[in-house]
Amino acid sequence: MYMYDWSVIGRNMDVFIDGALKTLEISALSILIAIPIGIIFGMGRISKNKFFRLISSIYVEIIRGVPLLVLLIWIFFVLGQFLKLGSYWGSIWGLAIFAGAFIAEIVRAGIQGVPKGQMEAARSLGMTHAKAMTHIILPQAFRRVLPPLASQFIMLIKDSSLVSVIAATELTLNAKNLVATSFRSIEVWTFVALIYFIMTFSLSLIIRYFEKRLLKSEA
Repeated sequence: MYMYDWSVIGRNMDVFIDGALKTLEISALSILIAIPIGIIFGMGRISKNKFFRLISSIYVEIIRGVPLLVLLIWIFFVLGQFLKLGSYWGSIWGLAIFAGAFIAEIVRAGIQGVPKGQMEAARSLGMTHAKAMTHIILPQAFRRVLPPLASQFIMLIKDSSLVSVIAATELTLNAKNLVATSFRSIEVWTFVALIYFIMTFSLSLIIRYFEKRLLKSEA
């Protein structure tokens, strides 16, 4: 009969804290890289330049069609060997490239959600397309895409658990190592699940707060 020993949590709290901080660090760096990628390819998806639109569409469709686990392994063992990325930066770039494809679709939908009359009005005032996009369209689109972008960050935190397969040090890998030495899988994984829930739920509350502030400012 399995005898529970929850004291393993208290004795190894530093392992869980270090893993959680590494998870947040990897996720934060990944989203910071993914956002510019998403903006570039999101705008490319609706660009009048056929080549840019084609490249953007190929990137989005391929990355969205490949499982994150496969992408991480490919980047680490194939691309990472040429660029000398290592597990840490390999995991960050893998998550960023993956999230960037989804952010590109969020950006595209946000831009297309702005009434076409806004661009026409800006052009009639003598603005170039680039200037109108920068000063008129993108600020309006930003307010539309902010909630789904924040949700994408929450998804990225959960997805980051997969980087343990390429030996990137974070919460899941720390938990695996602890289970291997303590043989307390139920206690360890239950606590790890609780940590992920606390991180994502806390971010959800923060997002809801800013969404309410955003709605009030638009009212």
